[in-house]
Amino acid sequence: QVQLVESGGGLVQSGGSLRLSCAGSGRTFSNVAMAWFRQAPGKERGFVAVSIGHDYSTYYADSVRGRFTISRDNAKNTVYLQMNSLKAEDTAVYYCAAWLTGTHASPLSYTYWGQGTQVTVSS
Repeated sequence: QVQLVESGGGLVQSGGSLRLSCAGSGRTFSNVAMAWFRQAPGKERGFVAVSIGHDYSTYYADSVRGRFTISRDNAKNTVYLQMNSLKAEDTAVYYCAAWLTGTHASPLSYTYWGQGTQVTVSS
């Protein structure tokens, strides 16, 4: 059974940093795209970042580019999201996703999802 488990969320002050982790199990994820999405209350789930392709190219949403960094440790089947210079508008539940079947920025394109981890940024 394939599982993705996120961790690392919490409460942080504006300007602070957090590092999210997503550990995969049940299959090898080294050859699949892995991404982060987020969903704030009352809003749709939105794309944050993805690591994709044989060269693990990375793409980011405009709102996080330059502040967030996605990385992966294939030996640990884990993808990370380093979040710096956090803002109140970054407050959301953050989800890890894997196995891309379409456009990388659409949540409909991913087969596997984690349960989410809450990130709250206080202003």
